[in-house]
Amino acid sequence: MNMWLRLLYELLTWRLRTKLHWSDVGRRTFRVWPTDLDIFNHMNNGKFLTLFDLSRYDLALRSGAWQLWKKLGWYPVVVAATITYRKSLQPWQAFDMESKVIGWDAHAFYFDQRMVVAGEIYAQGIIRIRFLKRSRGIVTPDEVLAHSHEFVGEHPVLPEWVKVWAENSSLPKGKEPAPSDW
Repeated sequence: MNMWLRLLYELLTWRLRTKLHWSDVGRRTFRVWPTDLDIFNHMNNGKFLTLFDLSRYDLALRSGAWQLWKKLGWYPVVVAATITYRKSLQPWQAFDMESKVIGWDAHAFYFDQRMVVAGEIYAQGIIRIRFLKRSRGIVTPDEVLAHSHEFVGEHPVLPEWVKVWAENSSLPKGKEPAPSDW
């Protein structure tokens, strides 16, 4: 339920925040709510990825890219993620979420996303997203960029380790066999 409240707040207030390019660092301040906690009384590990979703959505809205993608019938989906937890986020603790596009390849875009307290990283995730068409099909990064050039600033160079991670963590495409052989 709390995610729906945060999403509603996002939808009602994103225009009040500064406009961004899709390649800027998007920052939002949040607070750990009681519904974010696990049995150890700190933010549940799954909440980090859910909040990262909201942070990417905020960046896309504030850059104007989301509105264009919606008009074109495109939407982003997470295809891979890796996250490192460094410190716990405690009840009612305020934290900043930072999101930045760090590059793309022929298939996907990559985001570096962080939970930060007083300038210190508490958790960091690398998120790989692809775009799909509502009418079925995949949108390549080249297609996205061709339509979104006014929202995108610099062309970042994807770190080599992220390329290796993406290659090593990929599964076969949806229509290809992916047997679960142990």
